[in-house]
Amino acid sequence: MIKRREKYKKIIFAFVMGLYALYASAVLALDLSLKDQRPNVIVIVADDLGFNDLGYLGSEIETPNLDALANKGVILNNFHTAPFCSPTRSMLLSGTDNHIAGLGIMGEDLTPELEGKPGYEGYLNTRVASLPELFKNAGYHTYMTGKWHLGHDAETSPAARGFEQSFVLTDGGAGAFSNKLRIFGAGDANYRQGKEKVGKLPNDFYSTKFYTNTMIDYIEKGRKTGVPFFAYLAYTAPHWPLQAPRASIEKYKGKYDQGYDALHQKRLKSLQVLGLFNESVKAFPHSLDVKPWQELTSKEQKRQARIMEVYAAMVDDLDQYVGKLVSYLKSTDQYDNTLIVFMSDNGPEGNNIAEYLPGFTKWITNCCNNTFDNIGNADSYVWLGSAWARAGSAPLRMFKGYTSQGGLRTPAFFHYPKAFPAQKNNQTFIHVKDVMPTLLELAGIEHPGASQYRGREIVSMQGDSILPLLTANSSTIKRRQNYTGWELNDYRGIRSGDWKIYYSPKVGYEPLASAKQWQLFNLASDPTEVNNLANQYPDKLTEMLKLWQDYVQKNGVILLNQ
Repeated sequence: MIKRREKYKKIIFAFVMGLYALYASAVLALDLSLKDQRPNVIVIVADDLGFNDLGYLGSEIETPNLDALANKGVILNNFHTAPFCSPTRSMLLSGTDNHIAGLGIMGEDLTPELEGKPGYEGYLNTRVASLPELFKNAGYHTYMTGKWHLGHDAETSPAARGFEQSFVLTDGGAGAFSNKLRIFGAGDANYRQGKEKVGKLPNDFYSTKFYTNTMIDYIEKGRKTGVPFFAYLAYTAPHWPLQAPRASIEKYKGKYDQGYDALHQKRLKSLQVLGLFNESVKAFPHSLDVKPWQELTSKEQKRQARIMEVYAAMVDDLDQYVGKLVSYLKSTDQYDNTLIVFMSDNGPEGNNIAEYLPGFTKWITNCCNNTFDNIGNADSYVWLGSAWARAGSAPLRMFKGYTSQGGLRTPAFFHYPKAFPAQKNNQTFIHVKDVMPTLLELAGIEHPGASQYRGREIVSMQGDSILPLLTANSSTIKRRQNYTGWELNDYRGIRSGDWKIYYSPKVGYEPLASAKQWQLFNLASDPTEVNNLANQYPDKLTEMLKLWQDYVQKNGVILLNQ
């Protein structure tokens, strides 16, 4: 009898303890759910993606996942960056001009005259409080995968600038596969995991796939803490060298056999149907070195079509892996509380790489196999070229590297349906510097301003929060400054309202250019910058040049060629 009582006691005790465990688990789950309801943030940056390369902008490239996010988000069709990648990234992560943040010129292009000058460090300097630093200090997990391009050593790595976990390419570009094909020069492409250099990449490494899967792993490992995250997913697609899995390339076989002129017309027509440009818009002409498609030999046409097939495959793959990330967020009930920001870092790559990298032709002959059947493989090396880039930036003026609209205006959207009502075609002028103050305001994080921060002097942000615009509480943005400026490699620009002045240091292959002479455009009536109004409105030109001088002075711009 006593033994039976003891047995019942044990059963009752085990039952009670089981109920307590369930209660404790429920309390813990509730505590985690109430602990921090601030939004997660994911910033996705494509590399050298053209203004109209996505499906929601009329492209023939299949991008259903990005299209779905954009169409339920706020589509910013007047979003502007810098004309090159690392200057854009420095402004994205600092909220201030690239000449202040350390990328007055890309690190690869530093000359003896510029080395050591403030704002020309060639890496994200310590005069700025970085976006991940502020999120981390506010209690967020911070993750990054993809292209960094803001410093090569451990002291300037993502791990040193606020990212809790990171796996990055520190170079400006690289091959997409495990052989670590460098963008140019001897040796391998450079990767870091945290502060440590990465030796061998996984045998099945494909950059778009690996960066996505690694980011998902980071988010999943931190999910149980109940702490929100800030994630920066910086793809290297579709930057050159153009490479993709063979199956991805074959999907687009034959799609570009009609050529780049036909694609330009098709893309422009799609944009007009969407209402982004009117029927009377005058498209900017081809670069001066481009032959009309019908003048190419059949062999040249075949090769050019294959290059575009690889490019399309890279964009398609990027979309598919964004879809995988979204599916993961939905399956773990994180999707509704996650803001997704998408943008490209500049216009499409239309420059002739071989011309501006000394010794490139000899190097590429030794490094790679560029026979037709091998294009797109791990040991091939091709780039888009100005004719296809013109289609990708249609109908705008030029492409990456230029402070004209084709180099600066990129696709972008904010997706956060719980707080941001869908806006299909917001045409408000937005700059990449505006992203950081917007994200900080949304997360309730204050920037310390021009003050001491973590033992160093820092500057204030220059960008303005666009949160009222995103929430549809306002149709305008309160700007602290009435103009925006650009300068890189002596290409210059100032925009104030609809007016813009533009300066090319040389003509090169650029049509309608006047070397070292300012041109004046009204973008409301002339979005493609084909009608120079400098002679017609000399007073307006003078007014804009005063803004240029103000920009140079306030941002420490060094002009070697006055």
